[in-house]
Amino acid sequence: MFGIVRPCSHRLTEGLKTEWMAHLCGLCLALRSDHGQFSRIVTNYDGLIVSVLTEAQAERGTGRRRTAGPCPLRGMRTAPVAKGEGARLAAAVSLVLASAKVRDHVADGDGVLRRRPVALAARRIAGGWDRAGARTGAELGFDTAVLVDAVDRQTGIEALAGPGTSLLTVTEPTETATAAAFAHTAVLAGRPGNMAPLAEAGRLFGRLAHLLDAVEDQGTDAASGAWNPLTATGTSRAEARRLADDALHGIRLALRDAEFTDDKLAHVLLAHELRTSVDRAFGTSSCAHQGQASAQGGNPYGGQGGNPYGSNNPYGGGNPYGDQGGGNPYGGGNPGGPGGPRDLGPNPSHEPPPPPKPRGFWAGCAVAIGLCCTCELCCAKEYEGPWSRKKREGCCRDCDCDCCDCGCDC
Repeated sequence: MFGIVRPCSHRLTEGLKTEWMAHLCGLCLALRSDHGQFSRIVTNYDGLIVSVLTEAQAERGTGRRRTAGPCPLRGMRTAPVAKGEGARLAAAVSLVLASAKVRDHVADGDGVLRRRPVALAARRIAGGWDRAGARTGAELGFDTAVLVDAVDRQTGIEALAGPGTSLLTVTEPTETATAAAFAHTAVLAGRPGNMAPLAEAGRLFGRLAHLLDAVEDQGTDAASGAWNPLTATGTSRAEARRLADDALHGIRLALRDAEFTDDKLAHVLLAHELRTSVDRAFGTSSCAHQGQASAQGGNPYGGQGGNPYGSNNPYGGGNPYGDQGGGNPYGGGNPGGPGGPRDLGPNPSHEPPPPPKPRGFWAGCAVAIGLCCTCELCCAKEYEGPWSRKKREGCCRDCDCDCCDCGCDC
């Protein structure tokens, strides 16, 4: 499972949680039905939004759900799952974009993909996913060539990008791909008037997806020497946050211009959960269980340099004990160095260890399946990201958020 929209179940009413799970399981089962068991590993949280949007616009009627059999990820329980063209479109888009991700990992020589036999097998699988996605897309009237073209152009754009290049130039291929997928949901639902506003919402969603991925990976990319959009273009995190906030606002405006039969789940995911995703990526929080300190960038005193007294030193100077040997109240230059009250050994600076190297695509998939089967993605206090290996919190751990029964006017 991957994606930027990962809603905490406690922020959804019971009805919306059931709807969300129905679309997630519907995407997974659509992949299995059309493309085989192995294709289910490309199931992702963002892909199901295509299914959600299709259903939100469709006329109410029977046949939107079917009862699926027991599944280990549901605790061996049956459940109603979404079916139909929306789930199949989500499956086609997920396959093509996952294929692009595999090819990207092969080109970079990540993990075991450095080995030629493994890389060759990965390319064959990616090619199969491309053909399968194109076949399903054609059956639904959606040309997946626009997705493939966007992925192919991305490599060339990144090669030419440098300091001073607009970050929006780098995000354009992702924006184009997601705009096409969002717009086609209006075609499937029989609401051609929605194509323009949903294309705009999709374009801005793609921008956000690219931005947040760049923000979350910037530290790891710097350590490994990998290419990162923010670093390559010299874009500050403050500017990235401004672009992210503008995209959030634009998505809300675009959704207002579209006609829906029932847009409650779509609104919660695209108007509220996206805001939470942005806060999470930039280290702030809009969720009650994260605490006030997170909402203020880690400073519970509201941004006074980390000091409730309004300066870096509550006693008015750089050293509350006077100038006694470079800021050491014991009279030495380093209280923890040789001869001080506490010898810290060979690393007195307490430099953090280097971040762990990211896993390759296939190793990450195996870890992701394990996390899902053990429910750690949801309930663990902390777990290691399957691909990035960054520390993450289970989306429902210690959560006391109010369920969203949205009455906002956004």
